[in-house]
Amino acid sequence: MHHDVVVIGFGPSGAVATALLGQQGFSTLAIDRATAVYDKPRAIAIDHEIMRMLDNLGIADAVLPHTAPFPASEHFGAAGQLIRRIDMVPAPYPMGFTPTMVFTQPPVEALLRAHAAAMPGVSVELGTELVGISQDANRVTLRLRGAEGERTATADTVIACDGASSFTRNALGIGFEDLVFDEPWLVVDLLVEESGLAKLPVNAAQFCDPARPITYIVGPGNHRRFEIMLNPGEDPRAMQEPDAVWALLARWLAPGDATLWRASSYRFHALVAAQWRQGRVFLAGDAAHQQPPFIGQGMCQGLRDVSNLVWKLAAVRDGASPVLLDSYAAERAQHVRTLTARIKNIGRQICERDPAAAAARDAGLIAQGGGKPPVLTRQEIVPPLESGFLAEPAHPAQGTLFPQPFVRHNGAWVLMDRVLGHGWRVIAMDELPGAARIKASGAEGPGLEERDGIVGAWFARHGVRAAIIRPDHYVHGVAVDAAALDHLRAALSAVLHPVKEIA
Repeated sequence: MHHDVVVIGFGPSGAVATALLGQQGFSTLAIDRATAVYDKPRAIAIDHEIMRMLDNLGIADAVLPHTAPFPASEHFGAAGQLIRRIDMVPAPYPMGFTPTMVFTQPPVEALLRAHAAAMPGVSVELGTELVGISQDANRVTLRLRGAEGERTATADTVIACDGASSFTRNALGIGFEDLVFDEPWLVVDLLVEESGLAKLPVNAAQFCDPARPITYIVGPGNHRRFEIMLNPGEDPRAMQEPDAVWALLARWLAPGDATLWRASSYRFHALVAAQWRQGRVFLAGDAAHQQPPFIGQGMCQGLRDVSNLVWKLAAVRDGASPVLLDSYAAERAQHVRTLTARIKNIGRQICERDPAAAAARDAGLIAQGGGKPPVLTRQEIVPPLESGFLAEPAHPAQGTLFPQPFVRHNGAWVLMDRVLGHGWRVIAMDELPGAARIKASGAEGPGLEERDGIVGAWFARHGVRAAIIRPDHYVHGVAVDAAALDHLRAALSAVLHPVKEIA
């Protein structure tokens, strides 16, 4: 059978890719060799960009009960002293959602799958794996193996979301470039009793102890996670056995204080695929990159991949230049590299094993904060797009996420995307031809009234009057006047041919 798109892998990235494809009207087949959602948590963090994406799919309200705000992460030095805080930006929140949240993966993944599977034109086959792939100029041919044996399917496009050990990536002969981070860790998830919660820190914590670095994460409800670095000579398999786990947690908890939900040994890597696209096949998620987990961006990066790719596939289907698809790898690979470098830098500080170097690190961070522990936000660690399908000439606002205010609609305050949609948009703070005007609370004249001044502050900060926003909410271009806006529109229409109204 022929499909517009086949998605290999139906984890979070594959499920969101499938839902986005269904929303865009592609006939889509999603497969996964597993028959059910993995019942243990792996990803634990989600951010406001991803919640905005899920809201555009209509499922944010269903996901939110499985989330909680991600509290500040307090980093403690070799002597147990506070050396840094990583927090989230203050309210009013720029995307309309809590900037960083923790979540429980199994029920959220089940929601994502159910939503994707219910989309018109989407079919899902679980217990089905890819065992062969080839392509020519016109289509991709896939050999699939399921309970009823092998069969062949064809597709115009394949999106491989089949994880770190991706069959697709290996079958295409695409290697990983090693960004040089390789450390052994034990990840322990616990469901904690009241007796245990009273013994644990209220905030997330990073114990930057050269004897054994440990991360502590406050999950939703009574879910708590410890990530514990393994020392040289420790057998990863032996260290994930319950007796060894409880020995590592003894400074905080006794076995009666919590139930072990999962204990798994991992090597934390920093890897990026040498190619993100080969012909009609695109890699996304862990198939394309892996990064250390120190600010909880692993799953978010995979969802950014598929969001970036799907709107471009839809644009090309609708007549845009195929060159647009080349910007997928350009944008996402650079974003992954920059964020991974920043995470590696934090990870390198956390993982310092030399006591003298750790003491110097602690003193350096305090000095950097002017005698106090410095405060970073998770949002400033995540970079903008640095290159790709962005307007010329370059401007610092281009490649950043455009904010989402609450606007007045039918007498209520509503998230902007729910009013303006999430395709191409032109937004201005005053009246410009073909632009949606956002006006300050109480301002006169036509336009959408914003509640908190978020968009007004954004325009003032960047010194521009209008912005062209992409379907993934990144700023394509900005203009200081109507003539500059017309120029941007003309350049954009040349790529998105046939010319469409993009206001």
